[in-house]
Amino acid sequence: MEDEIKRKEEYDAYAKLEIVRNPDGSLTRPETHPLSPPNPSPSSPGSVLSKDVILNPAHKTWIRIYRPPNPNPTRTLPVIINFRGGGFILLSAATELIHKGCEDLALQIPAFVVSVDYRLAPEHRLPAAYDDAIDAIRWVRDESDNDPWFGSADLSRCFLMGNSSGGNIVYHAALRAVDLQAPPRFKIDGLILNEPGFGGVERTGSELRLAEDRVLPLPVLDLLWQLALPEGSDRDHEFSNPMVGGSVGDRVGQLPRCLVTGHGQDPLIDRQREFVRMLEGRGVHVVCRFDEDGCHCIEFFDQEKGQELLMYVKDFISASPE
Repeated sequence: MEDEIKRKEEYDAYAKLEIVRNPDGSLTRPETHPLSPPNPSPSSPGSVLSKDVILNPAHKTWIRIYRPPNPNPTRTLPVIINFRGGGFILLSAATELIHKGCEDLALQIPAFVVSVDYRLAPEHRLPAAYDDAIDAIRWVRDESDNDPWFGSADLSRCFLMGNSSGGNIVYHAALRAVDLQAPPRFKIDGLILNEPGFGGVERTGSELRLAEDRVLPLPVLDLLWQLALPEGSDRDHEFSNPMVGGSVGDRVGQLPRCLVTGHGQDPLIDRQREFVRMLEGRGVHVVCRFDEDGCHCIEFFDQEKGQELLMYVKDFISASPE
């Protein structure tokens, strides 16, 4: 009976995500998410420009760079390196809603935005996405000076930002990037983890309370980790559960200030609160923006919530670190 239930849950999870597992272990992904091309020349006054740049040819990874309109050459702007959500298995930096979100960041913060198209699981299981994140951070540190679009970028004010699984990437990339900083020229000034995606074998209260959540029901959560984690791992692997420490867990206390957001109707909210307590216990300065109202990824469904998130990010970036 348990095996039958598990098979039904897995089938429902695949159907919910609109994916098909192929015999070779790869996925056939839905074609329901429209893509947006870059906008390398102004389509209208005040429009955000964007262009694609190859990151690692061997891995077929790339970045999309966003330049705010009419940057003032006498005023430097921060750089946001952005990692999208998608459960490690879906979407692209070119996905329309991701593209639009990066345009909004570039325009309203304002900032230069580097959106990373990292490799997807299960074809490329973790830590592939973390490795691609490090490639992007190195590109900003070492190569952006050669790009005329970055003429007024302040590389000493770089921020890593991610939503859901992208927030997970922010955390693990930041731990690995401790040795990559070269102040005062290049510095990761803060981390922005919007509804970060973490897991664990033992169910939390919010996971049980929201087991049939319309966005992230438990079978979907379990399937995402099953497809993303290294073969044979469970949800208490260090890539999923930050409470277990792991190979770079001793670097947590060296992380810069963090903005962590979450919503009370997100099954992941208890893990996000636990994550914040862990960071604060290691001496990391954390700004929390937890709202009891709202579901996972609500900023994509609710324009007001999306604008609220932008204001949180703008305030965090403009604040002086303590």
